[in-house]
Amino acid sequence: MNEVLFVILRRLRRPLIVLIIAYAVSVWGLVLIPGMDKDGNVVHLGFFHALYFISYTATTIGFGEIPFEFTDPQRVWTIVCIYLCVVSWAYALGSIFHLSQDQTLRDAVARRRFALRVAAMQEPFVLIVGYGQSGIMLARMLDRMSQRIVIVETRAERAARIEIEEFQYPPLFLAADGRSPDVLVDAGVTHRKCMAMVALAGNDDTNQSVAIGGTVLNPSLRIIARVHTPIAQANLESFRNIEQINPFQTFANNIKLDMGSPERLRVIEWLSGLPGGMRPEPLNLPKGHWVVCGTGSFSQYFLSALEGAGVTCSLVSVDPQKQVESAAAQHHGGATRDMIAAGIERAVGLVVCTENDSFNLATVTRARSINPGIYVVIRQANAANASLIDASMANLRFVKAEVVSHKARQLLTSPLLIRFLKYLDEDSGDMARETGALLEQHVADKVPFMWVFDCFASYAGLREALAPDVDPPFSISDLLINPEQPPERISAVPLLLLRKKKEIPLPPEDTPLMSGDRILFAGQRGEGGLQKRFLLEPSPLTYVRTGMEPPRSWLFRRLLQRDRP
Repeated sequence: MNEVLFVILRRLRRPLIVLIIAYAVSVWGLVLIPGMDKDGNVVHLGFFHALYFISYTATTIGFGEIPFEFTDPQRVWTIVCIYLCVVSWAYALGSIFHLSQDQTLRDAVARRRFALRVAAMQEPFVLIVGYGQSGIMLARMLDRMSQRIVIVETRAERAARIEIEEFQYPPLFLAADGRSPDVLVDAGVTHRKCMAMVALAGNDDTNQSVAIGGTVLNPSLRIIARVHTPIAQANLESFRNIEQINPFQTFANNIKLDMGSPERLRVIEWLSGLPGGMRPEPLNLPKGHWVVCGTGSFSQYFLSALEGAGVTCSLVSVDPQKQVESAAAQHHGGATRDMIAAGIERAVGLVVCTENDSFNLATVTRARSINPGIYVVIRQANAANASLIDASMANLRFVKAEVVSHKARQLLTSPLLIRFLKYLDEDSGDMARETGALLEQHVADKVPFMWVFDCFASYAGLREALAPDVDPPFSISDLLINPEQPPERISAVPLLLLRKKKEIPLPPEDTPLMSGDRILFAGQRGEGGLQKRFLLEPSPLTYVRTGMEPPRSWLFRRLLQRDRP
């Protein structure tokens, strides 16, 4: 049964029973009480006439006495019926007005309306479960890329903020628990237009439940889940279609890369930034002894990264919840002694990664009083405390929401880019230098836009280009020619060629193309749109190679054949 109808019937059960009894007693009385026709004969109202009379009398419309004038006993009973039915209707209407304010019904109506709107969507959309800091950033990024979004958030106050925020394409949202399979189904997890689901709830347990529930309901759907601990990662590894984002591990790996392979990190950050933005600057982390202040997974990941980079490090285990000393006692007492014992005086770098922003700021202040020139990496736990973190004047800031949202955007919008980045991670350095040189040559200092060119012979523009008799064969270099102004080159770089199950990173420009190839390009804004002319327009290859428009009509093709020797 429909949930809205069920709630209505459940809440109005007693008023409906009262109305039914009132009408039944009134009709039954009119049927039993004898009346009199014009000739003085005794007559009884039928059930139909009695119900008709009570229907308009109970609602105070009053059409008169039918089919004959009533006798006094009938009029006495009519008076009783009027008061009985009016009181019953007053009780029923009061219950209806009270029902309109019932939160359960309002939630059921909102959920039903939400489910219908999601089911009617005809554009591809991304389902985001969890609208915290990471969810807000990811939703804004996807909206700027004209991507439709559906959001599920447990806290009603967070979900309500979506209505007052500015979106190019206002997302559909529902305040409900995403761990419920029914909620996921209503949110479109089984919808044919759902591209992916991103689980960004506040804790690993919820994200695991959402991710596993989504993959059970739709095994073919891409699912991205944020996790923080190795245990959560291990639990989700057995599900092939679940991709994980560990912000602590991602940030720590970047630190390790900067110390060991700064050129590789520079290229990765360059390709992973927000398209159109400025190229990220290198971190230039100093090498030497580091002190890590914090507890939990983040500090452990950071220690592993520093050790993997070949530098020495010490851990100062601190828990802001257990700090009961006064500020002066902390400055001169145990906290300062622990940092001195960890080597803060000779350290080149400090990492402060507790979940309390004010405590992080105080720790940085104490450390600088001992070692003023130390390089500081600080964690910002709450977006509202940005001013506190600004006051620390740290060299590097870790904001979990930023790391998660950027990584999720990469996975959603550029799946082939993730494959290319894996080759960069495994590369010894030559590929990173070559990629950086190509980007500087063709993209300059901006973060490039990413697009994938699907090379299929079924497209009108590629049917002739991929024919076996084309000489020279259709290659990547042809795709790099501006189809509007040949032989001018477009500002783009081929990063990865996917041919069936074979992947070729940084493919040479003279690589012949085959039907079914997919090529990942990085370039300036709008260059991907120029390449689409190869898909839509017939015979673009001849034009970009010769600069002459080929004849397309039957008449001009015959004239060209006649003029040829």
